Amino acid sequence: MTILDRILPDVRRELDAAREVMPLDELKRQTASAPAPRDFAGVLTADGFGLIAEIKGRSPSMGEMRAENVAAAAAAYEAEPLVRAVSVLTNRTHFGLGLDDLRRIAAASSKPVLRKDFILDPYQVYAARAAGADAVLLMANILSAAQMRGLHEIVLELGMEALFEVHEAAEIDALPGRARIVGINSRKFKSHRGFIGAGENAEEDFSLDFAAFELAESLPAGCVRVAESGVTPETVAPLARHFNMALVGTSLLRDPRGVAAALDDFARALAGSPA
Repeated sequence: MTILDRILPDVRRELDAAREVMPLDELKRQTASAPAPRDFAGVLTADGFGLIAEIKGRSPSMGEMRAENVAAAAAAYEAEPLVRAVSVLTNRTHFGLGLDDLRRIAAASSKPVLRKDFILDPYQVYAARAAGADAVLLMANILSAAQMRGLHEIVLELGMEALFEVHEAAEIDALPGRARIVGINSRKFKSHRGFIGAGENAEEDFSLDFAAFELAESLPAGCVRVAESGVTPETVAPLARHFNMALVGTSLLRDPRGVAAALDDFARALAGSPA
């Protein structure tokens, strides 16, 4: 059983529970009164290399984040110019936060907010927009080419953007022609190793394969390139030569010095200054 085999049934259970509370027709009505979407693609291309900084409570590869860092993250990201957008994990079962957390963070943020989740159904896209999200994650390892196209159409109709996530060359070929933002995730979701059980914590992430980042030059011409998973101050500068953005979470949220200090390390690394 892979980590996806563990996560996706829980995603569907959370989706079914949400439908019981809020029918799709009512959810669509709520999107009409949501704040206008912020320009996710625009901020990723405006000022050179930057970060999409993440907020989550825990992860299946490392375990619990520091609660004080999770609580401080939104304000720290708002204050740091290097952070161009905020990513919020909304799969409560495996990552500890939900759409109510995204709604609160989006309402307080001047920066675009990405709903990072295992999006399988149009309902999740409408729910993201109703909660104030400006973009959603679409993963090529759990969606067919036709599903990605269909979900992308809804994303665009709602004025949002999609961050498409790939892990191997075949997934790049399946991307929609209008994909503007593409991330390469170094996490080995199909591996049977590298992930921990519920309630456990790890000091090192064994679920990564940094060779995936070598696919950067194979991404569609002109797209915004995002490096995802395992990016640290020690690895970010070389990646900045091949990517426009890095999506960073665990290294910020588990730093015992706090989120602001961890962000300072990224800023110094990208400026070429010693830590």
